[in-house]
Amino acid sequence: MADGKPSLVPRGPQRMWAATQWSWRGLIQAFRHESSFRLEVYLFLVLAPIGAAFGSTAVERALLVGSLLLVLVVELLNSAIEAVVDKVSPEYSELAGRAKDIGSAAVFVSMLNVLLCWGLVLGGRI
Repeated sequence: MADGKPSLVPRGPQRMWAATQWSWRGLIQAFRHESSFRLEVYLFLVLAPIGAAFGSTAVERALLVGSLLLVLVVELLNSAIEAVVDKVSPEYSELAGRAKDIGSAAVFVSMLNVLLCWGLVLGGRI
């Protein structure tokens, strides 16, 4: 409830448009400032069409493309955590380092999920 209104009150078109613009700005900032995010976007642009083509059912296509999208989501969250940690604690802190490492581990696990999904879906066809 960041806007201070009860959660059941509809936002309206203007608020939805503003939220869309803020989200788009966040994507642009991540792409500009996070090299890992850029690389994962490039990989998504290459692998998503392959996943969509090689999935033989809608569920397979959703698993192949969705697992790639999950990596982008987790990378965005990790980047947000790192930015906040750097703002709050610019000097070395064990807890700050732990937060960053755990965020990085989340990205790694999401990448393992890609390998698992792609391996299980496409592995039997090779």
